[in-house]
Amino acid sequence: MPDAAMSLLDTVTKAFVPVRREGWPFVGAFFAAAVVLGLIWDPLFWIGLALTGWCAYFFRDPQRVTPLDDDIVVSPADGVVSAIGPAVPPAELGLGDAERTRISVFMNVFSVHVNRAPVRGRITTLAYKPGKFLNADLDKASRENERNGFVFDSPHGAVAAVQVAGLVARRIISFCEEGEELGAGERIGLIRFGSRVDVYLPPEATPQVFAGQMAVAGETVIAAYGRPRPAPVTRVS
Repeated sequence: MPDAAMSLLDTVTKAFVPVRREGWPFVGAFFAAAVVLGLIWDPLFWIGLALTGWCAYFFRDPQRVTPLDDDIVVSPADGVVSAIGPAVPPAELGLGDAERTRISVFMNVFSVHVNRAPVRGRITTLAYKPGKFLNADLDKASRENERNGFVFDSPHGAVAAVQVAGLVARRIISFCEEGEELGAGERIGLIRFGSRVDVYLPPEATPQVFAGQMAVAGETVIAAYGRPRPAPVTRVS
């Protein structure tokens, strides 16, 4: 019986995911609002409590298992691969006017919003650009929305990851500084609430995902180097 109880406790404990410290003020504010509203009308407390739970869920920061391979690029964000195609990187990144393959990952309000480095390397450029708050799922959001870009000097050259604010996102937070050395999958920042991350690849990188696929930050391989690798054959089921 004690073993069964310990096993159940272990299962319950593992089900809880740490909350980023940046999220605790919001969780506290949601709970305080729930208490105040509950004094007005009891059902409002339970609605506020449910929203408090969602807030904690939004700021969750789960561990990820990242493959340590310099010949791959991992997803910087959780969400849906919304677009793959050629695009000119934002001017502030200093990557020139030539098109690169861009892979975009769209996060909705239920996605993990902690972003991670797509490759190993030193951050040579960290550039913030104010802008609009269009729906992050729109292609023009990459050009017009508020954004924060990272350029990594990786073993295969410059790789950029750009955090793009969305329709309800009003804050992009960076955990890193220019000149910092990071490993693939390490945390680089957070966006709240709903947004996307664009990755701009060197010419030698071949996409390994397709539009509509779910990606997991720090784990899903979105591109690879080496011998020519065609995009994988896929099916939706």
